[in-house]
Amino acid sequence: MEELERRSSSQDREEDSENELSDEKDSVFLCLHRSHLCALEATQCSRSLRICILSKNFIVDMSPLHSCTELIKLDLHSNQIRIVPDKKFWGEMKKLKLLYLHDNSFVKLKNMCSLSTCPNLIALTLYDCPVSLKKGYRHVMVNSIWSLKILDRYVISDEEVIENFTLPERFKALNKRLLCDITSKVIKDTNYEKELYQMNCTISKINKIVAHNSPVVIVQRWIRGHLTRRMWTKPHLNILQREPVIIHEKIAINIQKENEGKCPTKEDEKAARATEGEKPTLPGRKDQSDT
Repeated sequence: MEELERRSSSQDREEDSENELSDEKDSVFLCLHRSHLCALEATQCSRSLRICILSKNFIVDMSPLHSCTELIKLDLHSNQIRIVPDKKFWGEMKKLKLLYLHDNSFVKLKNMCSLSTCPNLIALTLYDCPVSLKKGYRHVMVNSIWSLKILDRYVISDEEVIENFTLPERFKALNKRLLCDITSKVIKDTNYEKELYQMNCTISKINKIVAHNSPVVIVQRWIRGHLTRRMWTKPHLNILQREPVIIHEKIAINIQKENEGKCPTKEDEKAARATEGEKPTLPGRKDQSDT
């Protein structure tokens, strides 16, 4: 009987541990794509949530997500959101990198500037929103969010960031070389691992375009390469390739005693004189006794 009780208790513990692990995974990932949602509940907004997909619903208010400070990806495209939360809301989203807000009902450009407090935001989509038709929309958004690398479908050019900076056609804003489709595609039977892989692929695609089409990044890369090559040229290599000077043990003891403040004794001096003839010389140099 005791063995049966022990076995049953161990099985219960294993089941509990499996349930805990599944709960942790569920709390990290939330996908309610096309679920006909009208409002978010507090139970759905976990603090440990990292990837949240709520696209193609009827959500009006996104403020219930204020407790989800661990988010790295938030997809709210194709909803009915009109108001963007304040700076405090976005300031707490310190890990957020990808934000999809296109096809919503944002109207005021001033309210969109509250996104500037999101410190690590890389990608933002606002196309198909009324605010994207405002004059100077792209200029305001690009110069408000300093960490941003891509807005809508185009990577941000250096010409858009640096004032009075004229570039060749290849590096100009909205050039076809800067075109990058980062639209979030919801995979059937998706999970946290698949979405995380897709997110990393999107970020690497953005970084690759920036590395090849940003003059500032290209110049920095060339300078780093030049300094690295200069470090390993002949004058510097000669210092590293010099052979070390071999010092006899007794001479080294005398030097150590002098450094410690102890005067060498007569016996130490005699021993040092006796070993002067045995002192090794460096290759390529003549001994004084030969001259």
